[in-house]
Amino acid sequence: MKRIAVVLAVVLVTAAVPVGSVAAQQSSTDSSTYAGTHVSFETNENAVTNYSVGGETVLQSVSTSSRAEAGIGLDVGLSAVTDIDASALSLETTTETSATVRADSGATVSAHDNPKGTLVVAAGDESQYVTANLSGASNAEQVDDSRVVVENDGRTGTFIVVGDGDVTVNEDGNVSANLAEDSRLVFRSYDGERTAEDERAEELIANGSAAAEVYVMEANGSTVTDTVTYDEHTTVETAKDANDTVTMTVNRSVHEGAIVMTTVSEEALAATDDLSVTVDGEAAVEAESYSELQSAANGGDNSAYLVQETSADAESNVYVAVNHFSERQVTMTNGDAGSEQTTDETSSSSSSAPGFGVGVSVVALAGAALLARRQA
Repeated sequence: MKRIAVVLAVVLVTAAVPVGSVAAQQSSTDSSTYAGTHVSFETNENAVTNYSVGGETVLQSVSTSSRAEAGIGLDVGLSAVTDIDASALSLETTTETSATVRADSGATVSAHDNPKGTLVVAAGDESQYVTANLSGASNAEQVDDSRVVVENDGRTGTFIVVGDGDVTVNEDGNVSANLAEDSRLVFRSYDGERTAEDERAEELIANGSAAAEVYVMEANGSTVTDTVTYDEHTTVETAKDANDTVTMTVNRSVHEGAIVMTTVSEEALAATDDLSVTVDGEAAVEAESYSELQSAANGGDNSAYLVQETSADAESNVYVAVNHFSERQVTMTNGDAGSEQTTDETSSSSSSAPGFGVGVSVVALAGAALLARRQA
């Protein structure tokens, strides 16, 4: 079997998803509308409303408030938190693939225009309550203290707490969460039922193994990315040279390693089986199981990766573990250096388009891993 070493920063990647233009409009009454290819929503004075993914409304409203200002007594259980004194909201920033809404409580609500319609409520420096009212046809079910699954006629979604906090189905059949400072509530949706791989991804997000989720998408003939951040510890800077080599400098403020999960569509791949990937000049190894992958992330001798087939056509998941940090240099070289470039020459990540170079590189990386596996 030809083995290809695969190592990169802590990211979750989805490739080759068409993305169109995104519009955000501010009205004179301080209500705002955001419309993207996958996601659309409105904001009023104190709630994100009519949150839709793939043309289907999955959440009627999402509100947040600091615990101190929520109007909830200390002796009230989370399931009884059905209505809060919600903080005022304002649409703060938009990019080609995301929009950020800021609450007066200090929380932020980030909507990501990717196929899963990821919504992230970050508590910030204060503990927060979050309430999410579901669409009329939805049914919510508790999985555990950190996850609630929502099902309706077309899509399934999962609320996930990352960090210290709880999420539950409240007495009205909607969703309530209690977040400690610096914790997050994540909502991911799926077209149809969740798969076993979806559940695995949720577990890795919930337990802190995945620090970010990067989507690499095609928009009007160019490549754009969307990065969903799940922790405050990781940054990535990327450079691409004329020799078809991508170098990523990955910084984490903690030493511990982590796992990366990638979902890759073959349609957008330009990789060959002659791909070399190293971390600080050292190759990764192919893991045979999730336990081996987790061992690598927990300070193993080497970084590692694991390829899994999915039920979707022409897709595979590649799970990657970087064994330790703080700063690691990841170099990826395509042996077919003279081939026509199929990705943009943009090479540095920034706050307005995080992880661009990383995402493009990962598509080539994961594609090569998949191709090598299938040719074994």
